[in-house]
Amino acid sequence: MTAKMMKLGGFALLGLGLTVLPALAEEAAPVLSTTDESAYIFNTLLFLMTGFMVMFMAAGFAMLEAGMVRSKNVAIQCTKNISLFAIAGIMYYLVGYNLMYMGVDGGFIGTLSLWSPDDTAALAEAADFGAGEGYAAASDWYFQMVFVATAASIVSGTLAERIKLWPFLIFTVILTGFIYPIQGAWQWGGGWLSEMGFSDFAGSTIVHSTGGWAALVGAIVLGARYGKYGPKGEISVMPGSSMPLATLGTFILWLGWFGFNGGSQLALGSAENAVAISQIFINTNMAAAAGVVAAMVLTQLLYSKVDLTMALNGALAGLVSITAEPLTPTLGSAALIGAVGGVIVVIAVPMLDKLKIDDVVGAIPVHLFCGIWGTMAVPLTNGDTSFYVQAVGVVSIGAFVVIASLAFWLALKFTIGIRASQDDEVIGLDKAEIGLEAYPEFARG
Repeated sequence: MTAKMMKLGGFALLGLGLTVLPALAEEAAPVLSTTDESAYIFNTLLFLMTGFMVMFMAAGFAMLEAGMVRSKNVAIQCTKNISLFAIAGIMYYLVGYNLMYMGVDGGFIGTLSLWSPDDTAALAEAADFGAGEGYAAASDWYFQMVFVATAASIVSGTLAERIKLWPFLIFTVILTGFIYPIQGAWQWGGGWLSEMGFSDFAGSTIVHSTGGWAALVGAIVLGARYGKYGPKGEISVMPGSSMPLATLGTFILWLGWFGFNGGSQLALGSAENAVAISQIFINTNMAAAAGVVAAMVLTQLLYSKVDLTMALNGALAGLVSITAEPLTPTLGSAALIGAVGGVIVVIAVPMLDKLKIDDVVGAIPVHLFCGIWGTMAVPLTNGDTSFYVQAVGVVSIGAFVVIASLAFWLALKFTIGIRASQDDEVIGLDKAEIGLEAYPEFARG
């Protein structure tokens, strides 16, 4: 073969290659699809990232309460908030998670045992991996755990400035280890309410109303702060120590709520889930915004002044109201649901004062009343639910939490006592309970 012939052959092969290679490349191009492994990773990441956001809500509750109580009680509130978060995590490991999720099977209660990653892994493996629903066991436990602490934080704010530290922490053990997980099992654990078709997407009732009921019972058993209500029905105003702190706390809670509601989609392994989470985010934000505006307008109309504390609680009221169903509403419907929550707060706060129920931070109207409203509003936008079944869920969970809370509050009251002495209350629980003042260099109010 001559050099000329070899050269011609080379050009021919090169031409053939240029013709065939694009076709081969086109044939071998990867098809974009969600694999089981990538879905598993994204779902796990969703649990962890949104769990971080819900954990940060603990800081929001701490700052909100620190701002809403008087300066002589700020350090004790910070102490309660960090300790209740720690207790919630320990109790959810010891008994809470398995009571809520393991072996409920359409019944009323799960298994009384320590949580193990193997248990949750079994739940994950039971999911349809082909549908992109798998997740890491520990990520699920973490996400569920941070919700428990939220319920306990609600009680902390209501009973501020007159409850002793250790009785409150003992009740926190009961609430996070037993009361919350048992009623949570009825729906989220696949219990009897779930079988009925009860719907509570992210916990307007399961988390917020549960904390609200426990707080209401505690406030009644504990009684009001010294000097709050006069013998002729007078109501003494007891301004909080720092409105900037309360405002900061509210913004932190607002931010954390995107994790609270968005993470409750429980999956990010597909485009459909990504779209759903995006809708949840904007509905959550719209409800909070409408709650603020509604509370501001109503206080202006009723009192000729805008009340900042009502505006802050209006945001939280809107957030609690949308939590039961943040996916199916339109933006307009989400705004309406949140606005009703803002109105509820403005009406309910003075109503509680007339009943001489002392709620320092307004947690009962926000979490209990708006939690009920949000749960009952679900059928307005979700046609798969019914008002009857929603009412059964609200009443049954309320009755259980009230009875259980009353039993434990009374047991604590008549054994170790729950109320600080009048002298301790006057000097402030910072000094009396923990011997540390939040603002030692300033005059205390």
